[in-house]
Amino acid sequence: MSTDPRGPHRVRASDAEREQYAQILRAAMSEGRLTLEEGEERLTQVYAAKYRDELSPLTADLPDGGRQAMFDPAEARATCRKMISRHAGLAAVITGVLVALWALSGAHFFWPLVPLLFVWFGVLRHLGWRRWQSGSGPTGWGGPGNGWGSGPGWGGSGGWGPGRPPWTRSWPA
Repeated sequence: MSTDPRGPHRVRASDAEREQYAQILRAAMSEGRLTLEEGEERLTQVYAAKYRDELSPLTADLPDGGRQAMFDPAEARATCRKMISRHAGLAAVITGVLVALWALSGAHFFWPLVPLLFVWFGVLRHLGWRRWQSGSGPTGWGGPGNGWGSGPGWGGSGGWGPGRPPWTRSWPA
């Protein structure tokens, strides 16, 4: 019989889980939420942890458990900006090719309109997804790190439900 007060059914932490918590702590250190000494002490505890329940208390005092910092570091913003500019550039090239084909075909109606709507709608969705993912939308949507429906709930400070993607949001009650 086990004498462990947390129960006999504890789950061991994997290396990937420990590394995820270490990334959260490193992000908190780079944001200035933890001093270098606190961060190093917690990193030592993360790598020494054997069970999952030993990991979560190490980030419990950080905002959102430190998970938001993982979704919006400076490198992620730069990468996303680069991907959006590539997407918009490709859409511009496709637009040019389709308009040139239309001009050469001599058609009376502008047939590239339908494919161009799909192409540019995709660019707009890409921009909207980044805004939702970073949690920096005009009404303070939560990002995917918040989980579906977590946070203060409907009618909270954000106005929309936190943690919900933009296509499922509705007016607060």
